[in-house]
Amino acid sequence: MKLTIIETGLVPEMIRQDFEDYPAMFRRLIGAADPDLQYETVSVITGEELPEVAGLDAVLITGSPAGVYDSDPWIAPLMQFIREAAGAGVPQVGICFGHQVMAEALGGKVIKSPKGWGIGRHTYEMKACPDWIGEACPASISVPVSHQDQVVALPPGASVLAASEFTPYAAIDYGALPAMSFQCHPEFNPQYSAALYAARKGRPLTDEAVKAAISSLEQPLDNQRLGRWIAAFVRSKA
Repeated sequence: MKLTIIETGLVPEMIRQDFEDYPAMFRRLIGAADPDLQYETVSVITGEELPEVAGLDAVLITGSPAGVYDSDPWIAPLMQFIREAAGAGVPQVGICFGHQVMAEALGGKVIKSPKGWGIGRHTYEMKACPDWIGEACPASISVPVSHQDQVVALPPGASVLAASEFTPYAAIDYGALPAMSFQCHPEFNPQYSAALYAARKGRPLTDEAVKAAISSLEQPLDNQRLGRWIAAFVRSKA
C-alpha cells in the first residue's frame, strides 16, 4: 500500500540544514507503526502537479505556513483534489494546514483565529474513538502544535474526535467520507518543535511565549500514538 504525501510547506530556511523535510518526518513517524507502508511525495509547494485521483491508495496533506484563504496558486487546485478524492473514496489524512484545508474544501470554515498563536504541547480531550483506532481510547492526547488559523465550523456530516478550550475542532472525523484530520503536529519531535519556535521568536512570537512552549515539551507526548492511528486509519479505509 502506498501513502501519497502532499507537501504543502517547507522547513524554515534558517533551520532547514539541521532537520529532515516534512515528508521524511511523516515517513519516520508512520513507518514506526507500519514498516510495510510505501510512500511517494508530491510537492505542490515547489510547483509539482497534483496526481490523478484514480489509482491512489491513500493521501496525507502536510502542514504549511499558508492559510486556506491565501491566493497561492496551488491552494484552489488542492481543494478540488480533496473533493475529488473524497468522492472517489480515497482515504485522506490532514495535519495542521492539511486539517484546515480538508475542512474548508469539504464544506467547513477556517479563519485566522482571534485567540492568536498556539505553540508548545497542547492537550486535547478525546470526544470519540472510532473502531479504526484499534486500541484502548485514551481520555486525552498531548502533541506539539504550531498554528494561528483554526477550523470554526465543521463540514456537513463531520464530527469532533478531540477538542480543547483553545481548539474546539482539534481533530475531525468526516463521517461517511474516509477522511480524518488533526490540528496538531505529531510529526514534530521536541527538538524540531523547539527549533521552530525559537526561529519565530519576535516574528511574531514573544520571548516569554517561546520559553513556555519549549518548556512544555519536557512533558510526555503522544506523537507515536497518533502515528499508530494514522497507519491504522489508512490501512482500515483502503
